[in-house]
Amino acid sequence: MPETKTKLQKYYNQFLEYLEIERNRSKLTLRNYDHYLKRFVDFCAKQGVTDPDDVDLELVRSFRLFLNRMTNKDKNLKIITQNYHLIALRSFLKYLAKRDIRSLAAEKIELPKIPARTVEFLDVEDVERLIKATDEEENKLARLRDRAILEVLFSTGLRISELISLKRDNINLKKGEFAVRGKGDKMRLVFLSHKAIESLNQYLKERADNSKALFIRHDAKESVEKQMESMSEKISGLTPRTVQRIIKKYAKLAGITKKITPHTLRHSFATDLLTNGADIRSVQELLGHASISTTQIYTHLTNKRLRDVYENFHRTGK
Repeated sequence: MPETKTKLQKYYNQFLEYLEIERNRSKLTLRNYDHYLKRFVDFCAKQGVTDPDDVDLELVRSFRLFLNRMTNKDKNLKIITQNYHLIALRSFLKYLAKRDIRSLAAEKIELPKIPARTVEFLDVEDVERLIKATDEEENKLARLRDRAILEVLFSTGLRISELISLKRDNINLKKGEFAVRGKGDKMRLVFLSHKAIESLNQYLKERADNSKALFIRHDAKESVEKQMESMSEKISGLTPRTVQRIIKKYAKLAGITKKITPHTLRHSFATDLLTNGADIRSVQELLGHASISTTQIYTHLTNKRLRDVYENFHRTGK
């Protein structure tokens, strides 16, 4: 016999369906909410709580203590990860309130303060060294692809999920711009530098496959069957892990000791814009940030006015 679901489990499943159908959330968002809320629902079951009406502050306090003491690969959960659980829980409680289902008020759950984010970024010289390192790749197609990936990331500030979902027909190389669907299913316009356009043109000119994906794998050691597969439209694009490995490889070749990820190039894109005088609202739009506060993490790194004040008024600054 199928296991009978508790009230809390039923509402939790209905909440996920609500996010999928009525809120049109992405698969990644649904997966995250499912992960965080399942942990709460399972915790409730072990405490004998099966009804939303029995969820109270004491239960939430116990859950927070449980999260704080959890270990993942011998490390405690980061505060920001603990916050994600609480954010998902608050959204669930708001959903219950909207349906007039009695439970704890979402507003009663306070999020702990998290340390200010530290942003790792590369200056232009380091980015150029990173891109130059692609010359070391012997496989011509892989070399052209990797250079194009790095140029596009620094030119547009794309998230890795946005990059790997790009299709050939998404890109207008003549105009040097294209629309991308980002977080929250929001569309935004991004622009390609002359170097990025040149790199993409060189890469696509050498491609003999019919795949719609903008970036695909190119392995000189692939079997004939795999090479035939790459001639079809079904071949998928690169995975996030593959792009991460590509960037890590060239960072090492370039002698860059910082930990470099695809997001580092997004940070570098934003920092470069602000350093050169771009206004923060425009950078917010280019990055696809829903809130200006997210973009403001870069301002303390690029505040030219403070440097001018220092150099003009501090005797050792001149």
